[in-house]
Amino acid sequence: MDTRKKGFNTKLIHAGAFEDQFGSATVPIYQTSTFKFRDADHGAACFAGEEDGFIYTRINNPTIDALEKLVAELENGYRAIAVSSGMGAVNTIYMGLLSQGDHLISSAAVYGPSRVVMEKHYSRFGVESSYVDTSNLENIRKAIRPNTKLIFIETPANPTMDITDLEGVVKIAREHKLITVSDNTFSSPYLQRPLDFGFDVVFHSITKFINGHADVVGGIVVTREKTLHDILRPMMVNLGCNMDPHQAYLVIRGLKTLSLRVERSQQNALKIAHHLLDHPKIEWVKYPGLQNHPQHDLALKQMSGPGAMISFELKGGLEAGKVLMNNVKLCMLAVSLGGVETLIQHPASMTHSKMEPKDRQDAGISDGLVRFSVGIENVEDILADLDQALAKI
Repeated sequence: MDTRKKGFNTKLIHAGAFEDQFGSATVPIYQTSTFKFRDADHGAACFAGEEDGFIYTRINNPTIDALEKLVAELENGYRAIAVSSGMGAVNTIYMGLLSQGDHLISSAAVYGPSRVVMEKHYSRFGVESSYVDTSNLENIRKAIRPNTKLIFIETPANPTMDITDLEGVVKIAREHKLITVSDNTFSSPYLQRPLDFGFDVVFHSITKFINGHADVVGGIVVTREKTLHDILRPMMVNLGCNMDPHQAYLVIRGLKTLSLRVERSQQNALKIAHHLLDHPKIEWVKYPGLQNHPQHDLALKQMSGPGAMISFELKGGLEAGKVLMNNVKLCMLAVSLGGVETLIQHPASMTHSKMEPKDRQDAGISDGLVRFSVGIENVEDILADLDQALAKI
């Protein structure tokens, strides 16, 4: 069945068109390291790319292949590359698309390790980088150099919730013949599809919303066209950061409820954001679903919903935030996001702690900023937990 013109929820269940000889209703786990060839000629043809066939799980595997086809269709892309972690996706992109002497422009508020690995490690091999507030497109224009190769954005940004204009970035990139990459982890393909706006590459930490159950670490890269896929897949194979078949199986299972989970989390998040906005102990709240968000209209334009991620700061800054985080009972003090459980964490001392303090401040990541990933629990229980913890400040 061709599902390309079907609805998103139908795609979640049926995309990828997987079939095996036994008629399995679900994708089986092909837990094998290697695959047997029919004969020597068949093996040679598979390695040469002259015949389709599975060779070795680092290269390809039926379970992983099914996940890749599914996510590629959800993102309206050419093909996907499943990897062992979100940082596996980041490094596959960096290694595949950047060379010595090239320059990258990135959102300043981006997942901490995505920036740290570039500044501390790729810089050793002659790759240059600039970090700007990409929610202002003029900052991107000003940052372009003769050796700029790639624009790397995250929207909504982690953890500031700033929104970058996808169409605007593509327009600038095409003027200068630059490659565009978007980290779509915060939204998932259910809420936002950057490839539809002309982006060249989109990727996810599928640990987060795509899997959604806090039991898998993984990543995935999707390209809009074949050319970049043919560059990035061999890079993944050579880096050896392939996904494991059992990971892929769990992610396929988790994906089937993506829209249901995101819808429930998003409904909860909107109520919680309004509650926090009116709370006397909260300094500010940043959530794309609030009308006071600086890019609220842009979020409505390029996203089908504001998502389940909220950033806020308490009056009293970091010390007040510590009291809150140390006293929640239902909300879990933990990194990661996008699961069925509500998580709370402090970026400056956790996910973004390896960034230089000045870089954090320039990116809008204040020492008191709290990142809140809203789960699917009863919203009244989440609010009650927040209120009892806030009362201790």
